[in-house]
Amino acid sequence: MKLWLRKIAVVFIAILTFGMYIPPAYINTDTEKNEEAISLKSASENVATQTLEVREEAEADITLGSDEGLFITTLTEKAREQMITKLGPRIVNQVEDDILSTILPSIEDVLQTILTEAEQDTLQYYSITENPSEGFGERIFNIYDYRTNKTVAKFHVRRDNRPLEGYWFNFHYHLSTDGFEEHHEIGEIYWDKNIPPKWMA
Repeated sequence: MKLWLRKIAVVFIAILTFGMYIPPAYINTDTEKNEEAISLKSASENVATQTLEVREEAEADITLGSDEGLFITTLTEKAREQMITKLGPRIVNQVEDDILSTILPSIEDVLQTILTEAEQDTLQYYSITENPSEGFGERIFNIYDYRTNKTVAKFHVRRDNRPLEGYWFNFHYHLSTDGFEEHHEIGEIYWDKNIPPKWMA
């Protein structure tokens, strides 16, 4: 089966079965990590609830064709999942409210803009990477054209240690149109004066 046909089939099946099965984020027998997993699950449930609200609003407001609108909504939901995965349960537990109220809506707005500005014949080939960088890496996810394997946008989060203030998470994105040089700000969230845990911890 040709690669592009297989990818289209995977996207189509994902859209049809969305919400029917949610795999666990990870399985671990350590008590402390199980508690973190439970809190990650509650964070994911909050994200899922807000995603449903966003989807309902999007379905009411979308002026694109119904297939394109559904495709954009699906990519937006996947971006939210990658964000929660990137931060990990230890960080999400402390900054969840700020993430849900400021950062995720801003990322969704940027995604909507990027996807609606894409040419209609290339939009169907857009996808989101599924492997956020662990440890101290900045990458949350990339939007790329899987037909040409070219990256369209890169979404990152950086740790900033400001003297006398503490640590901040700086969310930003880069676009292929300027060679990924310019930082386009999404927002910032204050962490603490203590060093934050590694991503996905």
